[in-house]
Amino acid sequence: MAVTATVSLPVAPERGSALRRADVHPSDWSDWRWQLRHMLTSAEDLARVVELSSEERAGLAASDGLFRVGLTPYYASLMDPERPDCPIRRQAIPSAREAHTAPGELRDPLGEDSHNPAPCIFHKYPDRVLLMVVDRCAIYCRHCNRRRLVGGDDPPGLAELDAGMAYIERTPRIRDVLLSGGDPLLLSTRKLDGILARLRAIPHVEIIRIGTRVPVVLPMRIDDELVAALRRHHPLYVNTHFNHPAELTGEARAACERLVDAGIPVGNQAVLLRGINSSVRCLRALMRGLLRMRVRPYYLFQGDTVAGTDHLRTPVEAAIALMGQLRGWMSGMAVPHLVIDAPGGGGKIPIGPTYLVEAGDEWVTLRNYRGALVRYPQPAERDCAVSYDEVYFAGQPVDDDREGGPGRPDCHDGSGDPDDPDDVT
Repeated sequence: MAVTATVSLPVAPERGSALRRADVHPSDWSDWRWQLRHMLTSAEDLARVVELSSEERAGLAASDGLFRVGLTPYYASLMDPERPDCPIRRQAIPSAREAHTAPGELRDPLGEDSHNPAPCIFHKYPDRVLLMVVDRCAIYCRHCNRRRLVGGDDPPGLAELDAGMAYIERTPRIRDVLLSGGDPLLLSTRKLDGILARLRAIPHVEIIRIGTRVPVVLPMRIDDELVAALRRHHPLYVNTHFNHPAELTGEARAACERLVDAGIPVGNQAVLLRGINSSVRCLRALMRGLLRMRVRPYYLFQGDTVAGTDHLRTPVEAAIALMGQLRGWMSGMAVPHLVIDAPGGGGKIPIGPTYLVEAGDEWVTLRNYRGALVRYPQPAERDCAVSYDEVYFAGQPVDDDREGGPGRPDCHDGSGDPDDPDDVT
């Protein structure tokens, strides 16, 4: 089945056209295609909904040639029109500091281009891949870690998507496929359904995930037609990207609950952003609010080392201290994994407070969330082998732990011998 990546491309709104919610007919406002057609992409557009500061104007001028600016009128309606420190404004309106690349910052901070064995494919982990199906978003976040690829004018074509699909089909160790981009939910429902159907027809693909910020910035896209298409492809998971409780609107809640009611689990991957959500009160409100919407907090990312984002990243020790004020103070379901996605492609590394103080043969000493020390007795027996494994897993091969990368096709076509050390990278 051939697939294409046609998306409703945003165009600049006509001069003088209405962009404020109060000035737009409700039927237009609730139309996701109208929202995309009227994305705010310039200082002139933004000045019609907020009072731009001189720093914001400088950032918008400096962004030309660095990274596209664009956000939906819906998301712009969440901005505080008078406060430049508004967390919505700071995520969407560029700073002139984006033109500065700090030491250690990278164009490709996650090393994706070194794990790119086929077009549209990033294969960093042994059993899962990212399939990039589109290069457009409904917002161009200022902390975007893929700005080298998204927001351009060269979307994945039919041949590239087919080549990516073919790689998945011939690589049996892939059990989990994450659709990303860009935002996959900007594809037409028909084309997205076609991609999902082709993936679901691959016997070794067990799990399909979609990474999207649409519930946050374009919740009206989560309509009955889309949900009906998605639910045909279970097990299907959606991970979205709320960063601040101001984004937890009634429309966003309705969008997430529509997905959950269709049997699609929704998780959240927030990014810790300095001065935007880097406070205990903000993080607690965000995580509790997500649970009320039936969205499970999944990851809290330390900011990636993408070029031009040093001003948005939080010191690691501050991130760990903030995490110490979440675990134990809220339901465990509300506590995400705090991780650093290692620069260069090393994968996600969990970080957090240290609760183990001392470990011995008889006792371990732990520190609880209030700082009190407690002791836990060690068991007398130490052997942790599971003898029944040889029965339950008889005849099943061990996991193939190879990744994927360009220039090594012999190691990534599913035909190699995982038990041969000369055939493993």
